[in-house]
Amino acid sequence: MNFDNYKIIPNYNTNKTDLFVAEKEEILACEKTLNIVFDEDYKEYVTTYGSGILGGTYVRIYLPETIILTIAEWKKRIIEYWFWDEGKDVLTKEDVLNAVRIGDTYDGDEIILFKNQYFILPRHSEKMYKIGNTLEETINWLCSSGILTEAFSEREFEPFDPNDWVKDNSFDE
Repeated sequence: MNFDNYKIIPNYNTNKTDLFVAEKEEILACEKTLNIVFDEDYKEYVTTYGSGILGGTYVRIYLPETIILTIAEWKKRIIEYWFWDEGKDVLTKEDVLNAVRIGDTYDGDEIILFKNQYFILPRHSEKMYKIGNTLEETINWLCSSGILTEAFSEREFEPFDPNDWVKDNSFDE
């Protein structure tokens, strides 16, 4: 886990660096509710940094509570708007519906966890990408591969109150 090079910057709206982190009990409750096991990177990320946007405005990892609060709506949207048929050799629609969305990008790409593997469902492509076993691998791929966005090295983290996001859900529009 190499999150040491992340720099916390003030929130754009509040100019504060207050962190909104998950508690270990919340992670355990989410795992039990959804019958999954998060990797240690995910646990470290959400207990150290929590709710916010990484990479200036690029990657957002959800807290356990947000995952639970949004999973039914997300699955409904997957059923209604499925278009990743080119990726069926990576995951089937049924696999995706049995996955858990743990984050997204500013561009609308979704980060999902299925059978202890991370995958990306791109918003602007019918392909899917199998990334790896850890959140660190996934974040590095998103920020450095140059496939979904131009590669960048900065790792600034801007915290935000997850309750504000749940209210406006601004990335999903």
